[in-house]
Amino acid sequence: MSAVDVGAVVTGREDGPLVVLSNSLGSTYHMWDAQIAELEQRFRVIRYDTRGHGHSPVPDGPYTIDDLADDLVALLDRLGIARAHLVGLSLGGMTAMRVAARKPDRVDRLALLCTGATLPPASAWTDRAATVRADGSAAVAKAVVGRWFTPTHLAAHPGVRVAHEAMVAATPAEGYAGCCEAIAALDLRGDLASITAPTLAVAGADDPATPPAKLEEIAARVPNAKLIVVPRSAHLANAERPDIITPVLIDHLEQS
Repeated sequence: MSAVDVGAVVTGREDGPLVVLSNSLGSTYHMWDAQIAELEQRFRVIRYDTRGHGHSPVPDGPYTIDDLADDLVALLDRLGIARAHLVGLSLGGMTAMRVAARKPDRVDRLALLCTGATLPPASAWTDRAATVRADGSAAVAKAVVGRWFTPTHLAAHPGVRVAHEAMVAATPAEGYAGCCEAIAALDLRGDLASITAPTLAVAGADDPATPPAKLEEIAARVPNAKLIVVPRSAHLANAERPDIITPVLIDHLEQS
């Protein structure tokens, strides 16, 4: 499948270092809202919607991780960006890892949040794809958001649940399902040793979707990688704990 022109927004300092943010399954680029004000003060920030999500095209699935990586490289080409920092969470982290392994010359520094090199069993993802194709993304929204945030956070911030369930539910069914199928077939373990970008791996201590062991595996296999585990945070750790993640992310990206 050829690359698609994903929907993107570019903000921040015109003379700043370039950083691209890649979102999770079932979200739009707004999942980075908790980071954006501080990032914009220091960087030229490119946010985009993964194919099948938000303002991006929705080609027929299944998709592969190479399709998603090709979309990201095509976005860099379209914007005339030779090299950038890549920051990805969950599916976005998988996409960023694949780009960093295939196109090391395009990646400066890499930050991988709440993701994994492989997420078995494949049947969990193909079953979810079938559910969404049959009943729409709304059918999985409550369960997904229940993994995105800790129960304590959702209880204290009911508006967070409402907003994020709406985000998931609004995801086109074919886009969500196609990306589920990309995760079902995913195995990036063989790529990790070839990633040359200085890499930060960030785990949510309470993440049921990509638990800390998944990030520990990445940090152990990627040369020049470091790991942090963020307490009291689940899968969308950047939204739950921006107080920790935003400064750690900035510190990593600003190192020379």
